This record gives sequence, C-alpha cells and structure tokens, in this order.
Amino acid sequence: MAAFSYEALDSNGRNTSGVIEADGLRQARARMRELGLTVVKVDAVTESSLSTGSGQRWRLRRGGISSSQLSMLTRQLATLLEAGLPLEQSFNALIEQSEEESVHRILAGVRSELLSGHTLAQAMGQYESVFPDIYRALIKAGEASGELGHVMMRLADYTESRQVLRQKVVLAFVYPAIVTAVAIMVVFGLLIYVVPQVVSVFQQTHQALPLLTRALIGLSSALQATWMYLLLALVAGGFFIRTLLRRKEIQFQWHLRLLRMPMLGRLVRGLNTARMASTLAILAGSGVPLLVSLQAAAGVVTNLPMRRALEDASKKVREGVTLSRALAASGMFPPILIHLISSGESSGKLDTMLDRAATQQEQEISNYTSVLTSLLEPVLILVMGAVVLIIVLAILMPIIEMNQMVH
Repeated sequence: MAAFSYEALDSNGRNTSGVIEADGLRQARARMRELGLTVVKVDAVTESSLSTGSGQRWRLRRGGISSSQLSMLTRQLATLLEAGLPLEQSFNALIEQSEEESVHRILAGVRSELLSGHTLAQAMGQYESVFPDIYRALIKAGEASGELGHVMMRLADYTESRQVLRQKVVLAFVYPAIVTAVAIMVVFGLLIYVVPQVVSVFQQTHQALPLLTRALIGLSSALQATWMYLLLALVAGGFFIRTLLRRKEIQFQWHLRLLRMPMLGRLVRGLNTARMASTLAILAGSGVPLLVSLQAAAGVVTNLPMRRALEDASKKVREGVTLSRALAASGMFPPILIHLISSGESSGKLDTMLDRAATQQEQEISNYTSVLTSLLEPVLILVMGAVVLIIVLAILMPIIEMNQMVH
C-alpha cells in the first residue's frame, strides 16, 4: 500500500485535505468516493511533496518536520517498541496522535513502505531529508541485530541530547542579542530624532559649542542624511557575504578563522566535537563498523576544517592507523577526546569512552556559555550606559556653560 495526499470537497461543499492509504491512485479515488468526498487533487506522498505541500504551508526544515518533532517522534516510537508493540501497530498509534498534517504525511508514507515489505531503514530512506544518515544507519543496525527497541531508545537519547545542547547554546545568546539590538535602536533613535530637536536650541543662540557637542551634531546630521543608504548597504552586504559563503573554498577559510577566534573558536570546536563523539559512541555501541560510523559522524560536523580532518582520519583508519592517532594528526580536536579514545581502544570500550568524551564536551560547553553570557550582560550594559552618557553630556555641556554666563 502507498500513501496519497488529497484535496477534496465534502458533502457540504467545504474544502478538506488529508492522507489516505491505497494500493494505487485509482483505489485511492474510489475510497474517497466511498467516504462521500469529491476529489479535487490526489498525489502520492513523496519526499518532494513534503516541501511543496500541495499548496499548503509546510515547514521547509527537514522536509516538513522540525528537529524537536523528530526527537519527540523518536522517543514515542522507542517507547512503543520497548513495550512490545509490533512496528506497524506502533506507527498506527503515532499516526493517530499526530496533530500536524505534515507529520501525518511522513508517518503514513513510512508505514506504507513497511506494508510493502521494506525494512524500517529502507522505508525511512525514501525521506532522506527527514531522517538523516546516522538515524537510518542506527535503525539498520538495530534491525540486523534484532534489538530495534533498544537501539531506538539510544537513538531517542541521542536526538534529545542534541536538541537540548542546541537549545542551551541558542538561549544563552538570545538575551545578549536582544540587549544589543535594543541598544543600537535606542542610540540611533536618539541621534536621528531626539538630538536634532534639542541641539537646534543651541544653534539659535549662536553660542560657541563644546567639541563633544559639535561632534554629536555632525554625527547626527550624517545619520539623518545617510541612514537609508546605510540600511541598504547593510542589506546588500549581507546578501553579498551570504553569496560568498556559498563557495566551498571561502566557507572553508571562514570556518578556519572561526576556530582561531579566542572565544568563539572554543565554542565551535566544542560543539562539533560533542556531536562527533556522541554520534560515534552510539554507532559503535550499536555494532556499526568504525569506517561507516566515521562517515556518518562526518555528516554531523558542520565546521568544514573539522569535517575534512575527520574524513582524513577515516582514510588513515582504513589504512590501519588507530583512530586516536588519526584524529591527533590533524590537531583539530581537543586533547581530552584523543586521550579518551586511546584509552577506549586499549581497553576495548571505545563506545563508553566516546560517550564519556561527548558528555564532558557538552558539560564544558554548558559551563562556558554560562560564564560567557554572565560576562557579556554587564559589558553590554556598561557600553550602553557609556554611549548614553556621552550623548547626555554633549547635550548638557552647552546648558551648563549658558548658566555660568548668566551668573
């Protein structure tokens, strides 16, 4: 059976849409007529249809499903399988409780592939933008070992930990970003609208203004005359930089500069190391060959120099070099990771040591972001206070001089 998305009219002439399963397009139309629906459009559910949505507004991320939704579905499926429910029945339960039609489409499409005789990994392979390589590799290993429920539990832990780490990093910088944006808008508002009205009083008195006041007037006049051009230049510059970063060689050099930055480089290195280590840990622990695991781990590393280093390490491992020595040769990864991998290779507990390395990196990132944001907040407030103080002094100094002349 296959899944078909449809648009139709009910008995009252109202538009309705959904997903229906049938052996073919003709049977899908027949089943819809049995339900009293007038068919407007019927399409087979495919990966490409998830992004277009037949005129509906689907999420573009992951082909119609967000990372948080994927994490939640993984946990639900793992719980159902661990409870002993068959795979088909588990998907039936997930489809029944799915509230968003995009998720319903994906689950129905996977279940249709299962009913056609495909394995779960093969069924999910029809939706590569939804289920990443590591996801399908783990499920394939679980099906081969007969421990799909256990592997799904580990996969659920993996997706949830990645989601939590991503949220920690994003939320840590939300407040400083908001404070910075508000500060810039306040300063621009003062310079463009408030300062000219106040300073015009001083200009009418023909008084010799202090240097700070004259500088503020000049800056305010320049912003009034050019703020629209500055905004256009900023937007054009953003598009230009985005276009440049699409070129692999420029993107590689930019990522390399990020790694060398004092504070940001440590954060980027730690995030990618944690992703790589946790991916290798769960793959190695599920019986996936090391070379296949390294290939999947390279896919989750977003920094291009670190990804290239991991790919080079994979080639050296294929030639017989140990993983710890292969990774150490690049100098891209933290020494603690190398030592833990070396210990795991010596003791035969590589997956345990990789998991420990991932946990250590995640904890270090969490602590580092907490310290960084706790320092950024007072610095931003002090900078904002200093800028406002300069503006206030530039306005008050002529007033003070006028009062002194009166006395």
